[in-house]
Amino acid sequence: MPLGLSGRSRGVGAISTRTMGNGQTTMKTKKASFAALLLLSGIAFGVATSAQGAAAAAEPAPAPGLGTQYSESGADTCLQCHPDATPFPQLLQIFKTKHGVRADKRTPFAAGGLQCEACHGPGAKHAESTSKDAINSFKNTSFLSPEERNKFCLNCHRGNARTGWHASTHESNNVACSNCHKIHADRDPVLATATQADVCYNCHKKQRADFNKPSVHPVRFGRIACNECHSPHGSSAQALLAKPTVNQTCYTCHAEKRGPFLWEHAPAAEDCTLCHTAHGSVYRSLLRKNAPLLCQQCHTVAGHPAVARTGAALPGGTAGASGFLLAGSCMNCHSQVHGSNHPSGVKLMR
Repeated sequence: MPLGLSGRSRGVGAISTRTMGNGQTTMKTKKASFAALLLLSGIAFGVATSAQGAAAAAEPAPAPGLGTQYSESGADTCLQCHPDATPFPQLLQIFKTKHGVRADKRTPFAAGGLQCEACHGPGAKHAESTSKDAINSFKNTSFLSPEERNKFCLNCHRGNARTGWHASTHESNNVACSNCHKIHADRDPVLATATQADVCYNCHKKQRADFNKPSVHPVRFGRIACNECHSPHGSSAQALLAKPTVNQTCYTCHAEKRGPFLWEHAPAAEDCTLCHTAHGSVYRSLLRKNAPLLCQQCHTVAGHPAVARTGAALPGGTAGASGFLLAGSCMNCHSQVHGSNHPSGVKLMR
């Protein structure tokens, strides 16, 4: 019987088989068919593997200790259980903040972003178990350390002032970003001049007391904020000052004390805090002591009428009165205590 050609072209290349009279396929044709099947299977496997690799590269790394399944519906899933009510009264206010702007591709809520899960991590495990430890918490009671909590913020907030955060005083004392910042609040208290100090006072108790003294910088009146003098995210200067030195920081407001002066007062040119205390004092002009006691820390009284007056020396002989309260200090004569540009101002008297 003549040999017949059976088979059609399918897929990648045509596989022709020769059929013998007894209906059996030759061994050679079987091998060719099997090889073609392996080839097609390999191509399909390679495409699938490549697609899985691309998806894995695009998916964010899961948070430590949490699941790896991200929600496909984003914040809509979270809001089913977390409405804007107790115990989360400010939850929905995040849509009024910079973090919730969908038109800004840098934000978690931008198109294609992870939304709530960008900070709180994969929520599938949390949704199934409702366990608080199955989702990232940024409270002080969180199972995450301050360093782990800060990583979520520093992933986006890089450069500028944030570069000084590492090894700064706040970072070294395990302060987390969420200890000061309220991410879900439409108005973060630490960013407002009127309320910033109250946030700082949570740790800085002594400064709270100083700002309630009679002579202070107007922080408690909401006219200046702590970050006008200090850089909370890090600084190479002492006390996290915003400027390299104390005097440069003071000169940002007290420019008239900068000079240069023809006749300088050495302590004033060296360090303002030698005579003044920055946060508050019971003496006028934030002085550390009243004159002449303050002046006599450097200037001797020998040969100079700088001895403190007594009640008997006051006009009228008013017994019992204090000269420290009724003036009679060095600055009655030496009025240009910070420096003088007068040709005859060598004694800082004019």
